[in-house]
Amino acid sequence: MDPKTPSESSVIMTQLVLPEHTNPLGSIFGGVIMSWMDIAAGICAQRHSRTEVVTAAVDTLHFLSPVKIGWVVTLKATVNYARTSSCEVGVRIDSENPLTGEHFHTASAYFTMVALGSDKRPTKIPPLRPESDIEKQRFEEAEFRWQERQRLRKQAKD
Repeated sequence: MDPKTPSESSVIMTQLVLPEHTNPLGSIFGGVIMSWMDIAAGICAQRHSRTEVVTAAVDTLHFLSPVKIGWVVTLKATVNYARTSSCEVGVRIDSENPLTGEHFHTASAYFTMVALGSDKRPTKIPPLRPESDIEKQRFEEAEFRWQERQRLRKQAKD
């Protein structure tokens, strides 16, 4: 398989926060944010692999600022690292108050996505070829996180 660059599969999604997305305080439900992030990560991983994908793990999701009804949410997803059948997708959410123009970093997380073949078993995906300095840095950092995930996974089985 030919390697792919992160830009070949990156995703930018925009959502408007509607009443059904919010709690009684007028702030978005965390589960809605998580769902949107999972969708962005899934689209990104599917573009990279050109197969069906499933979410295997989510690392360190922190909600950094509230998002209010009527605000605009932008999600950016990029493949940071690819292994044999899985990839790490970094997802960042920023929110905007459209009345003031203020922007806020809302949340970030790393999703591990697994590619599935027609038999619904993990299948090979293209390697990742980072090009820019930031892509290379993300790749190296993601490789370290992958090793740490393997260590924690093994520890959980013991």
